[in-house]
Amino acid sequence: MKAAENYSANNEERSMAENIQAPYRCIELPDLFRVAEWQDEIPWQPFVNGAEIHRLYGDGKKGPTAVLIRFREESQVPIHLHEGYEHIFILAGEQRDQNAIRSRGAFTINPPGTVHSVSSEAGTIVLVIYEKPVVFL
Repeated sequence: MKAAENYSANNEERSMAENIQAPYRCIELPDLFRVAEWQDEIPWQPFVNGAEIHRLYGDGKKGPTAVLIRFREESQVPIHLHEGYEHIFILAGEQRDQNAIRSRGAFTINPPGTVHSVSSEAGTIVLVIYEKPVVFL
C-alpha cells in the first residue's frame, strides 16, 4: 500500500511540474529612459504608417504582448479598440491621442473598451504592454 501511495504522490508532483510554464527569458533593456541613444541596436520591424515595432514577448494576435514602438516623424497608429488593458510608458519624445499629448515619463493605462489613434509629430519611443490584441477599426 505504501508503494502505491508513493507512486501516486510522485505522479502528482510530476504532473504539476509539467504544467508549470517556464518564465520568459530575461530581457535586458539598459537605461530605458536613454533608449534614444541605443535605439539603432534594436531589431525594429515595420509596423504601420511609418511606425516600427520590436516585440519583447507575444505575437500581438493572441494573449498578452509587450512591445517597443518607435514612431518616426509624422507617423501614426490608426484608430483601434482595446479589448483588454493597455499600458503605455513614454520613453522618449511625445505622442498624442484623442485625450492628451503625453511626454517622456508619462504612464497611461487604457482600460478595455478604449478607442483611440496615436500619432507623433517629432517621433517617440514607447513601451506598450497589452493583455489582449487590439482591433483596428
